[in-house]
Amino acid sequence: MKLVRNSEFNNSENNCQHFIYILYIRIIAKIVFMKHTISQFLFSLLNQVSHLSWKNAFRLSDFLCWSVFGVIGYRKKVIRENLRNSFPEKTDAELNCIEKNFCIHFTDLIVETIKFRSASPECVRERLQGDISIMDKFYHDKTNIIFLMGHRGNWELANLFSSLCFKHECIVVYRPLQNPASDQWFLDLRTRFGAVLVPMDNIFKELQKPRDKPYVVVLANDQSPNPKTAFWTKFLCQDTGVFRGVETIARRYNLTVLYADFSKVANQRGYYEVAISVITENPREVQNNVILEKQLQILEKDIEQQPHNWLWSHRRWKHKRPQNLKPEQTLALRLPDL
Repeated sequence: MKLVRNSEFNNSENNCQHFIYILYIRIIAKIVFMKHTISQFLFSLLNQVSHLSWKNAFRLSDFLCWSVFGVIGYRKKVIRENLRNSFPEKTDAELNCIEKNFCIHFTDLIVETIKFRSASPECVRERLQGDISIMDKFYHDKTNIIFLMGHRGNWELANLFSSLCFKHECIVVYRPLQNPASDQWFLDLRTRFGAVLVPMDNIFKELQKPRDKPYVVVLANDQSPNPKTAFWTKFLCQDTGVFRGVETIARRYNLTVLYADFSKVANQRGYYEVAISVITENPREVQNNVILEKQLQILEKDIEQQPHNWLWSHRRWKHKRPQNLKPEQTLALRLPDL
């Protein structure tokens, strides 16, 4: 009799576990479905917002600025710490002014990026001005290029402008987003005018492919890297790590290295100007990390001239400089200041 009861108890326990398992699967499925539905709704809404007039888009930006920074206080501590450490000589009033202008710039970037999801080619050309004749010269010389930039101006506009206005084949290096719907939305945005989007991990494989015309690799290189492999230098008064992959790419494929700055046009929201500098046309003849050091020198000068026009909300200095650096992580030759 005991055996029968134990058997019944075991069966009951197994049935209970099976029920809980099925219930768990159903809950997960509903959550996934809800996330997918919400994502579809949100990105459908973004596509509708992209058809707003520029005037109404910037009204939306003003509201976002008030709510994101004034009410929520998005990354206020990070922004203020970054500014204080980067400009120790500035007064509190000056830092507050930069912070305020950055907050406006940040939400402008959001609505501008949404607008560019449906903006015409003429609109893209109008919103970003500057002398790009050097790109035509390199194209006619059949020169392949790596085109470096920082997170200044609107880098989504810069990507669209590059694929639309450069004669080179445009290869944009990016980091895939974890959310598939977000990743697809940005993929659709960035490839509107024919750019080839390549994850950073696949760039070497991509550049080995045969091509019918010269190419330009577009890459933002001012994010926070792995501290154990980064090149370390002084940037904005702080020890700063830099991705070394740029030099590896440039040397392996002998790419001319250009740097582009995107400044905001004064008193014209949503308008930018590009200035292109040649860092080197012979990367294989340059000492290790000199390309990176030159890029940071130019970027630092540009930030000092228009300090609110950079991504201060990014945790750029979250990694600390290791005590013992390998030789390849340092600069053997100190460059003169620009």
